[in-house]
Amino acid sequence: MASPRGAGVHDHVALDEIEMCGDLMIAASSSGEDRLAPALIDEVLKVDRPGEDDAPRVPMPRNR
Repeated sequence: MASPRGAGVHDHVALDEIEMCGDLMIAASSSGEDRLAPALIDEVLKVDRPGEDDAPRVPMPRNR
């Protein structure tokens, strides 16, 4: 049985995703280009891409 959710309960993951989308929209609206460069997207989302000296990324398992 699912527990009831009150009006004060928030899905923090969803709120974080909404904030990230907003940050991307702000970056896109201030860019003069048709598309954001991958490096700029990474900067906005505060993620790093592995460099040549970094260990390779291991793919995440897919949910079934």
